Amino acid sequence: MEKKTKDPLTKQPVGQLEASLWKSADKLRKNIDAAEYKHVVLGLIFLKYISDAFEELYDRLKAGEGEYAGADPEDKDEYKAENVFFVPEKARWNYLLSQAKQPTIGKSVDDAMDFIEMENVSLKGVLPKVYARQNLDPTSLGELIDMIGNIALGDAKARSADVLGHVFEYFLGEFALAEGKKGGQFYTPRSVVELLVEMLEPYKGRVFDPCCGSGGMFVQSEEFVTSHQGRINDISIYGQESNQTTWRLAKMNLAIRGIDSSQVKWNNEGSFLNDAHKDLKADYIIANPPFNVSDWSGDLLRTDGRWKYGTPPTGNANYAWIQHFMYHLAPNGQAGFVLAKGALTSKSGGEGDIRKELVEADLIDCIVNLPAKLFLNTQIPASLWFMSRNKKGDHPALAGTPPQEGNYRNRSGEILFIDARNLGHLINRRTKVLSQDDNDLITRTYHNWRNKFPSSGGVSASGGRGGYEDVKGFCASVTKERVAELDYVLTPGRYVGLAEEEDDFNFAESFTSLKAEFEAQLKEEAELNERIAANLQKVKIDE
Repeated sequence: MEKKTKDPLTKQPVGQLEASLWKSADKLRKNIDAAEYKHVVLGLIFLKYISDAFEELYDRLKAGEGEYAGADPEDKDEYKAENVFFVPEKARWNYLLSQAKQPTIGKSVDDAMDFIEMENVSLKGVLPKVYARQNLDPTSLGELIDMIGNIALGDAKARSADVLGHVFEYFLGEFALAEGKKGGQFYTPRSVVELLVEMLEPYKGRVFDPCCGSGGMFVQSEEFVTSHQGRINDISIYGQESNQTTWRLAKMNLAIRGIDSSQVKWNNEGSFLNDAHKDLKADYIIANPPFNVSDWSGDLLRTDGRWKYGTPPTGNANYAWIQHFMYHLAPNGQAGFVLAKGALTSKSGGEGDIRKELVEADLIDCIVNLPAKLFLNTQIPASLWFMSRNKKGDHPALAGTPPQEGNYRNRSGEILFIDARNLGHLINRRTKVLSQDDNDLITRTYHNWRNKFPSSGGVSASGGRGGYEDVKGFCASVTKERVAELDYVLTPGRYVGLAEEEDDFNFAESFTSLKAEFEAQLKEEAELNERIAANLQKVKIDE
């Protein structure tokens, strides 16, 4: 069995392969900025993936047995029929390996990317051509090709796709961490993506992300279905991204997983000005829109039909995103997304009025207050919003999709608040992650509140809840009327109260303890100053 280690980004167990490959690849980076180098490495991993998939089918066609009898291994239609990218001879991995030690290897790889795009329309304009640049040393590039060539070596080629997919995803996270603030623009931390997907449970239907970054929400949705013995073909994905470089990463990330990305669109105007899926009504929306965007062209969209609950302010896109999501949600659809924590309380530009309308329309299902420092690109505190167009429990879209079938209870007029600020752990001074135990606790709390039966099975608790109970300092189920009393503020801390141990806080005792500690520190400093003065005096006498 492959040795396990801890992922430096998530502290979760990963294969030794990913960690050792990252270490080797990063060593070869030398003076190249991580933002530029990620396209070099991820492009090669993608090239290895499509070459492996091609060669596996090529070998079967060449053998000509069974259904492949009489097939031509160089016939492009044979590959199209099997949903495999056709790879021209001079773009195949074995050819590039043979050129790896040549000083012209950079041009050979750039040419390979061009050849592949010419033969596969869906990849046109997607692949990076950055390998012949002067700052990329040909020797280091050759070593990188050798290194990536060893991925899944000795495994069946059919398994190599899965291995390469995990390596690609792992590298995305490591590059985001290496880039810091800039890296967060294309990457949502895996622990946050997993939490969103686990809470929503997208088993069947259309999954939409109108600000999809490098496609992590889609990958995790497919992994969720697979891990729960569902059928991948039961979900279809739709996405949009305004940053072309990030969109290219998404297309490669999805292709390497065998996920159809034909409905993941790019335009530089973005989802507000140029909605690429105007008529889409999605069953699930999972997204992490950029926080507090001020230049979202709101002044050009004052009368837009999406603003059903109020016109969002031109200086902040948060409530434009919420209403964009709701516009695209099917009658029984659900949404889970990240927003800056300020959106829970803000009243500027009419945001408070929009929030009131959302509450009164009974669209808000659950609010989760997240720990600080989870996001690489901002230190702004964040929250998760879960919205539902049908909280009555009669959810026909779920028919035949265990374990949810008939399990949703009627939650009309209720909102669940979860305060998860104290969860998570630091992996460095600036970055925190949620552990699987943290995610399980939050997810189980939501499902036990939302469902008739506990997520682990068993008998329903009183009131039709699946074993849910309020926990002081952590979670509370609240009526719309109570939210109205607090002026439609959605900060979980307002509703969950203080934890039991905090209720027993003894101010006088704590003050006395702190005062004693402070006085002890003053005494130590005074003694240290006396010793320093004595030593200085001794030095003067010796002189």
